[in-house]
Amino acid sequence: MVDGAVTKLGGLDVMVANAGVVVGSGSLLFSTVETWDHMFSVNARGTYLCYKYAAMQMVEQGRGGRIIGASSVAGKFGLHSTCAYSATKFAVRGLTQVAALELGKHGITVNAYAPGMIQTPMTQDGIDRTNNQTTEGALGDPESTKWIMSIMENVPIKHLGQPADIASIVSYLASKEAHFITGQCISVDGGMCMS
Repeated sequence: MVDGAVTKLGGLDVMVANAGVVVGSGSLLFSTVETWDHMFSVNARGTYLCYKYAAMQMVEQGRGGRIIGASSVAGKFGLHSTCAYSATKFAVRGLTQVAALELGKHGITVNAYAPGMIQTPMTQDGIDRTNNQTTEGALGDPESTKWIMSIMENVPIKHLGQPADIASIVSYLASKEAHFITGQCISVDGGMCMS
């Protein structure tokens, strides 16, 4: 992936490690080792590999860069029934901080963003696991709305975020203006997790 970008674009200045999955039961008691391994393979190992190979290329280029990872509010505090998912997103935060410490001397910033409830297929999967089978939960179906609102009960902004909300923070972190921000995991969650 990195080699392809360098070949086509002449270098690598920004890496966004955005892949993530939630699969199977999130319960500690009922989840499987296979589910745990799969989520760690994508969410933690995948992020590690993106960070590693992007960093190697950026250091070789000698012009700095931006590395950005996808954590989650579930990586800032444990959420009920998110055992493996939370663990992977805490791992992304730790990796982000360690990478920021190591790469700062090369002019490379490393940050993560922590989405809350964002209207995406992954949120829809959560609605589906509560037996609400349509995307209307995000748009007005009473049962799905009830599930979403139970999660967002104490969130100051009472609606789902949109993918554009995530895109705006990622765009900022990738910009030259963000040169003095590193090692951070920035919540984009309507106030679900305040720090």
